[in-house]
Formats: sequence, structure tokens, C-alpha cells
Amino acid sequence: MTAPETFQARFETTKGTFVVEAHREWAPNGVDRFYNLVENGFFDDVRFFRVIAGFMAQFGINGDPAIQSGWRDANIQDDPVVMGNTRGRISFAQTSMPNSRSTQLFINFGDNSRLDGMGFAAIGEIISGMDVVDALYSGYGEGAPGGNGPSQGRIQEEGNVYLEAEFTELDYIERATISSEN
Repeated sequence: MTAPETFQARFETTKGTFVVEAHREWAPNGVDRFYNLVENGFFDDVRFFRVIAGFMAQFGINGDPAIQSGWRDANIQDDPVVMGNTRGRISFAQTSMPNSRSTQLFINFGDNSRLDGMGFAAIGEIISGMDVVDALYSGYGEGAPGGNGPSQGRIQEEGNVYLEAEFTELDYIERATISSEN
């Protein structure tokens, strides 16, 4: 489904609420995917599994492995970078391969414009609640195997069962919805 040109998504988290304003003109493929994921409840009960202080907060692996497996390889086409990765902007995570974006996103804590040249196209920005994003638990640091945080592979395979057993401090999205005032 094609997203509206501009819309707001409300994220209720364990730390409070933040609102993302998405702009289709910035990255139409990414914004359409984001809209559909929020509309379908994909982000409900999803953990912020990689929070690196001063860098970014990453989320977007569904806590139910059965749901996640249906999305794991559902990649979208790349968008050109129109708006860069500055504080409060949200972008899809991707690998070094073309057209590798699927469900994972990150919110920039600072000026990460170095990511622009790597093709990380911002889809929107936090318009309220950036203090909530700043407060997300970052004590685990980088994910395994490079750090003490969760393994993305294990999250894909075991979901929230793994995270709740071994990473009890992770904050999560309780519910994400498209704001009704749009």
C-alpha cells in the first residue's frame, strides 16, 4: 500500500512515547514499507536491540520468529539519499548489498552524515519525544559477536524468548500506530 505523502507514527515504548513524521518525498520505497509495517502492527512488542550511545538506536526484528521469517528476505529497492542522517532522523538499516532494506530501522542520536554516502536514506524524523529515544537502555552496546548485545541471528530464530531471558534491560515498543490526526 502506498503511504500518504506525510504522516505521523506514534511509538509507545517502555520509556515513554515518541512520534515519527515520515515524508514520502524523502524515500518513497522506505516510507511505503514503514507505513505498512506500522499499519500491520509489526513493531508491537519489538525490542530496541542495538542501542549505541552517541550513535543510534536500532529496532525492527519482530519478537515472533514465525512473523519475522515472512519478512526476513522481503527486501525493498534502495531510495536515493535526499535527507541525511542527522539527530532525530530515522532510516532503514541495510547491508552492503544493494536493495537489502527490509524491516530494521535506526534513529540517529547525533550527526551521522557519514552514513549518507553509504546509501542510508532517512525516511522521517522524530518530531516529539526525542528525550524518550535518548533514554533507551544502551548498556549492552554493540551486538554479538563484536559486543555484549544480542545476536541478530538469534533474535531472528528465537525472538523475544531469547531477549527476555538474556537481555532483560532492553527497552521495547509496546505499540506503534499511525496517528489518527493525519
